[in-house]
Amino acid sequence: MEPLLTDMSVPGILGALVLLGVVTPLHASVLPNIVFILTDDQDVELNGQDPIVKTRELIAARGMTFTHMYVSSPLCCPSRSSILTGKYVHNHHGINNSVSGGCSSPEWQQMNEAAAFPVYLKKQGYNTFFAGKYLNQYGFQQTGGVKHVPPGWDWWVGLVGNSVYYNYTLSINGTAEKHGEVYERDYLTDVIHRRGLEFLEMQSRDSPSPFFMMLSTPACHDPFTPAPQYNSTFSDARAPRGGSFNLHAEDKHWLIKQALSPMPDDTIEYIDTTFRNRWRTLQSVDDMVEGVVKTLDTKGMLDNTYIFFSSDNGFHLGQFSMPYDKRQAYEFDVKVPLMVRGPGISKDVVISDSVLNIDLAPTFLELAGATPPASMDGMSLLPILNGTKDPRVPFRVQFLTEHSGVGSDSVPNCPQYNGQGMMVCKMHCVCQDSRNNTHTCLRYRSNSVDYKYCEFEDDDVSTDDSPTEVTMETKRFQELYDLKQDRYELTNIVHQASPEILAVLKTNLNVMKICTGDSCHGANSHHIR
Repeated sequence: MEPLLTDMSVPGILGALVLLGVVTPLHASVLPNIVFILTDDQDVELNGQDPIVKTRELIAARGMTFTHMYVSSPLCCPSRSSILTGKYVHNHHGINNSVSGGCSSPEWQQMNEAAAFPVYLKKQGYNTFFAGKYLNQYGFQQTGGVKHVPPGWDWWVGLVGNSVYYNYTLSINGTAEKHGEVYERDYLTDVIHRRGLEFLEMQSRDSPSPFFMMLSTPACHDPFTPAPQYNSTFSDARAPRGGSFNLHAEDKHWLIKQALSPMPDDTIEYIDTTFRNRWRTLQSVDDMVEGVVKTLDTKGMLDNTYIFFSSDNGFHLGQFSMPYDKRQAYEFDVKVPLMVRGPGISKDVVISDSVLNIDLAPTFLELAGATPPASMDGMSLLPILNGTKDPRVPFRVQFLTEHSGVGSDSVPNCPQYNGQGMMVCKMHCVCQDSRNNTHTCLRYRSNSVDYKYCEFEDDDVSTDDSPTEVTMETKRFQELYDLKQDRYELTNIVHQASPEILAVLKTNLNVMKICTGDSCHGANSHHIR
């Protein structure tokens, strides 16, 4: 096991932290510990939870499984920014994976990091630990380098850049540590696992301070590199063929209609290989969950620890003939796992309420005895976790997802798309993003109805009442799905929908696009009856 810090003994480290005021006893002995395990690109709709058998047994079967957990954006950095801040993308302004798009930019750090949930946990007396992927642009020179340790974290093991498994640099409390390609020393999921256990070994059931530990793994993000012992598992598995797999979609927005359909044989073969390797990378995450739970149990801390397991966004593999990626408005890209166990949580409970990644921050704070700041758009899940929520009343009726599409005027190796603002062009030049893939979606899900209404910044308006002259105000391609009748979002019913229902959805979307704090909870929205 690599030492987290090599220049101080454990007692010396803790003593120094106390002197620096980092460890604050307060009333922490009555507060729970919290562990948050975050995967990368792990879907729900493509059976992404199936391979993590131990995780489902140790967390879901001992607690709650949320079947309708959604992200604020189907892209890593915006979603992770929402997790940290408890805010929708339009409020934290980290709109894509680039520095210019607010991903770990100096402006984002100044505006948001000082108000992220770990800062408030520190005020409650928590010892805090982070290991793994933070934000995609973290650690580079233009974002502060490895010396930048985000506020609120006592122990920092931050990955420089995006998810990888080998050949990377970590910031160890502000000092660079380079890793190569030796499995036993460098495989990133296992490094995160070991560093997490090292932190737990320093904790005590009788400690005056509780802890918060976040383990943020690269799995199952590309390059989809399994640990060597899992290279041959799931050899007969293949990507699910149901729903929208390998279907051409004429009624979808412009980018989806560009997909090559039916997909060529080599694309399908690549999809199946990717599917297996994604599952294989998750085996190391499963081992990590087992290691964390066993260590907590051995140290007598498991009964006073909440464990959360989730992902930053979903994924697609052949849906609507899009080879692989995320960034789309559909269920496969915005729906993710959420499992929780902890003190007072009933065992093996399934929750069907709509919950969001912006709900995690206020939940952590309430569990820590703090009042979430009014600036957070999410709602604490505590009433669900402790069973005080009225089961007849939905936790929330509506929510927002947002994506800012990116594109280039020059597409390497795909000159036919030059000048069309496309990017992430993969198998046979099928592009996964474009400037006019910018969209906002309202999900309206009550006890009686389940609608998804999306507007795309796309001048392919194609509505029945399209104006003769297209203006900036009308550059909105619309998609509407009734998910009670059409769970795979196969049929865009925007032309067939009731004008009254469509008007409510449009009005509520406009409200949600500018909401802040309590106004994002939807109490003053129009209702569909």
